[in-house]
Amino acid sequence: MSSYLISNVSVVGAAPTDVLIRDGVVAAVGAGLDAPEATVVDGTGLVALPGLVDLHTHLREPGREDAETVESGSRAAALGGYTAVCAMANTSPVADTAGVVEQVWRLGREAGLVDVQPIGAVTVGLAGEHLAELGAMADSAARVRIFSDDGHCVADPRLMRRALEYVKAFDGTIAQHAEEPRLTEGAQMHEGEVSTRLGLTGWPAVAEEAIIARDVLLAEHVGSRLHVCHVSTAGSVEVLRQAKARGVRVTAEVTPHHLLLTDSRAETYDPVYKVNPPLRTAADIAALRAALVEGVIDIVATDHAPHAVEDKECEWAYARPGMLGLETALSIALDVLGPQWDLIAERMSRTPARIAGLEGHGLDPAPGVPANLTLVDPAARRTIEPAELASRSRNTPYARMTLPGRIVATFLRGEPTVLDGKALK
Repeated sequence: MSSYLISNVSVVGAAPTDVLIRDGVVAAVGAGLDAPEATVVDGTGLVALPGLVDLHTHLREPGREDAETVESGSRAAALGGYTAVCAMANTSPVADTAGVVEQVWRLGREAGLVDVQPIGAVTVGLAGEHLAELGAMADSAARVRIFSDDGHCVADPRLMRRALEYVKAFDGTIAQHAEEPRLTEGAQMHEGEVSTRLGLTGWPAVAEEAIIARDVLLAEHVGSRLHVCHVSTAGSVEVLRQAKARGVRVTAEVTPHHLLLTDSRAETYDPVYKVNPPLRTAADIAALRAALVEGVIDIVATDHAPHAVEDKECEWAYARPGMLGLETALSIALDVLGPQWDLIAERMSRTPARIAGLEGHGLDPAPGVPANLTLVDPAARRTIEPAELASRSRNTPYARMTLPGRIVATFLRGEPTVLDGKALK
């Protein structure tokens, strides 16, 4: 295997040092390292972080390869500084059997750009009626440990309880898309002042908060692990804060777009801003940012949701919800949090790796650990051009925005997948 010497780099914001990578692991960290056989990567002005881990990615394959493939999504992830992503189950066919999750897992291994860990469906066909083959997926080669019907809520409380009980046997996690469907029928955006003015049917905050409140009670009763996807309201933050204070085994994520964009974006009627859950208010954003810093919200997850042109460039009412996120997430985190490198590493690498049970990921560069890391230039600023993104889709809400930070290199088990900002595969 190759050897690399990253010189004069700041490891998670500390004083500059050298990092030697050999045989897939970090061989040494220290000033003045000498390795004549190693390829030198100049780390001056760069920050080394543990490779980012995304707990919420839509790769669309199998079934919608026109929007994304495992390979193209993996390339976007690597360019965004990720070394591992968890692929959601709403593919076609749905990832509700051992065969489908193994297919996604193998496609990820073949691409070789990031570790792709499939998430299995909770219910057959995401229909919310019968439990899927949770045990078979857990025992498969993919070793699924997180299950989600994301895009759909597991609305039946009895079925949700059974799912929580089932995965407890192997310390699995149910990741819930919190949306009471009877409160969001026909909803087009956040219910509030803007929706009233625009005449669009509103998606009330309570539809999210009610399901989270129910599910933390169920998780507490069962003693199982619950993860809440894409938290978007201030009220949800309070429910989570109270649950964590009681010791409920619940974790939660927030997306970059819910940390930055408000429902006022819908005033343009540009469907690129249509997402589920919808963009909320400035007050919600403030609560989400504070909760992320506090740790009430555990991680940043992208909810990377690529869509083909015909599914987005149409009337608002008919457009599919979702936004791209993998290639811009770290820049949004820097924009929102500033250069709080330890906090960014915790929320975008260490904690998501721990929730997903991904061994070898989420570890700071140190002697003996797998060399899964990313190098960031915090001084760089870049303007987002949709045509330059690696994804097969172009539905980014950050088009032509200038954002801080640039991924210079990403290493997966000691081999570069990105160097000088360019993917190597």
